[in-house]
Amino acid sequence: MIVTTPEERFAGLPDYPFAPHRHGVDGVGIHYLDEGTGPPVVMFHGEPTWSFLYRHIIPPLVAAGFRAIAPDYPGFGKSDKPTDPGYYTYDRLVDGMLALVDHLELEDATAVVQDWGGPIGLAVAVRRPGRFRRLSILNTGLFSGGGGSPNPAFDAWRGFVAANPDLPIGAIMANAAGRPWDPAVLGAYEAPFPTLQHKVGAWRLPLIVPRQPDDPGAAEMLAVRDALGHWTGPTQVLFSDGDPIFSLRAGQRLVDLIPGATVLEVIAGAGHFLQEDAGGQVAERLISFLRRDDKADDGAEKGA
Repeated sequence: MIVTTPEERFAGLPDYPFAPHRHGVDGVGIHYLDEGTGPPVVMFHGEPTWSFLYRHIIPPLVAAGFRAIAPDYPGFGKSDKPTDPGYYTYDRLVDGMLALVDHLELEDATAVVQDWGGPIGLAVAVRRPGRFRRLSILNTGLFSGGGGSPNPAFDAWRGFVAANPDLPIGAIMANAAGRPWDPAVLGAYEAPFPTLQHKVGAWRLPLIVPRQPDDPGAAEMLAVRDALGHWTGPTQVLFSDGDPIFSLRAGQRLVDLIPGATVLEVIAGAGHFLQEDAGGQVAERLISFLRRDDKADDGAEKGA
């Protein structure tokens, strides 16, 4: 069964005036934002957020001459929400986003990824190198089940989710805030999830993070990690310093892995959802990165 969130749940959202777009993938309607013109910047959200997370990033991108695209995964935001927990697999989420970027016929695109947007968006980018040439990586990581240092914060989060399928979305987001958020903002994050049936996707994602090498998704994420080890396209790694799950050390490991990355950029005083805690700074850093790459291209062309 598939449920959709009534449109009236989204009435009056703060700072979210964007026109909706939809594309069907295997009978599931995927909602996405598509604003502006120019080189496309595709922003992949995390858990349990949706395209609302990027509302402070989209207008500056458009004003700077870029096309801002922000999809909602199936089960999130304004997209359709399958109620079968088995629907939510890593492969299916990646395939849905691949279908969307192919539908949009993107070229010279940038993937902006955060949280679960990392495993999903990075997989899309490395599998479509003809469509994507730049990466902007925010507070995320890849889980291939290969061990590594324990992460008590993630273990606690996963345990809480496992025990609470009727997730208190607003409380979760408030607890993750690096600084207090307006109640209307917390309400906007709750808006897509009016009932237990609407929350199945948000409940499932933390539970499908691979913990062992033979877990579903582990081999696929390892393949993405391997591909990033050969990614020479311009890459920004931008982490906040107040994330208990994805530390600055995790960001530095990505810089060390990806040939196209040169430095770890840090936003001070923001938590896990740095787009919410410091949206203006994220937009400025992202646009600066994109413009640096444009200037480098111009210089290369002049020197040719």
